Amino acid sequence: MTLQIGIIGTGWFSKVHADIITRMEGVRVASVCGTTLEKAEAMASVYDAAGYEQLEHMLDGEKLDAVYICVPPMSHGSIEAELIKRGIPFLVEKPLSTGMDIPLHIVEQVQQSRLLTSVGYHFRYQEAVQVMKQAMQEQKVGMALGRWMGGMPGVSWWRRQEGSGGQFVEQTTHIVDLLRFCAGEVTEVYAVAAQRSMHEKHEHVTVADVANVTLKLENGAIASIANTCLLPDGEGGAGLQFYTDAGVWDWTPERLLVPDAASHPMAGLEVAEGPNPYERENEAFIHALRTGDRSRILSDYADACRTQEITTAAQASVESGLPVKLQSSSHVAR
Repeated sequence: MTLQIGIIGTGWFSKVHADIITRMEGVRVASVCGTTLEKAEAMASVYDAAGYEQLEHMLDGEKLDAVYICVPPMSHGSIEAELIKRGIPFLVEKPLSTGMDIPLHIVEQVQQSRLLTSVGYHFRYQEAVQVMKQAMQEQKVGMALGRWMGGMPGVSWWRRQEGSGGQFVEQTTHIVDLLRFCAGEVTEVYAVAAQRSMHEKHEHVTVADVANVTLKLENGAIASIANTCLLPDGEGGAGLQFYTDAGVWDWTPERLLVPDAASHPMAGLEVAEGPNPYERENEAFIHALRTGDRSRILSDYADACRTQEITTAAQASVESGLPVKLQSSSHVAR
């Protein structure tokens, strides 16, 4: 039986997932829902699918096995609620929202229904990240330094705080998530941020363009994550470094550098990112749809809520000027 997949959104991520789905055996993109019928039909035509402007019309008109949600942060909430009501599994791109209210409401419904979900923290599926995670379980992490440095995306919603939630919520969430994935849960967050130049160069910019966040982990380690979106195009970069008594484990989206002194088969070498993590992410979700085996999914909705809690706590700290203590890692149950 061929699995029928619906996609909500017509942007870059929607097309990444649609292209991967199309290459998979026994899976097809059946429908696309966009903000306008014209956008939806334009994308749908590429995949021999049906285009819709209204979510309810798509769900009424198609018998879908799952839906991919690829929409801006401010557009979440009613989409997930409708899919949960109809019992349709979904894969949702990060972040889960601009804040925490909607994710907490949705995760409660997901847990009550035991609906199959996956969240697009694709870096978790990298071979290099798997090596780094295993290594961090086997030794004591002293501290971590993370960064997401670049320019400001051109879309208007990203530049508005109420549209994106800000850079730490919308982009740097990937680094926060890798910190959690490899080193454990966060208990306290203190953040500072500022508008330095982008609000003077562009209209309607309300997000900060520089920020630095200090985090305490349950295991006693500390971390600092910085981000900026004021750099010229092509400058900057993202990464995460773990400092241990065996040296520095240095990860970027392209590779992991293993320290020379590490008791590890790859000591002193570079570990490549490995096979396409987006493909692995999709394969894990489709496998779960077919078999009910969720073990290959590395971030479900409940898990992603804990990453969201950290990033939104950072924004709360910026606004209050005070550290924010997080609830125990068990308060959002898997």
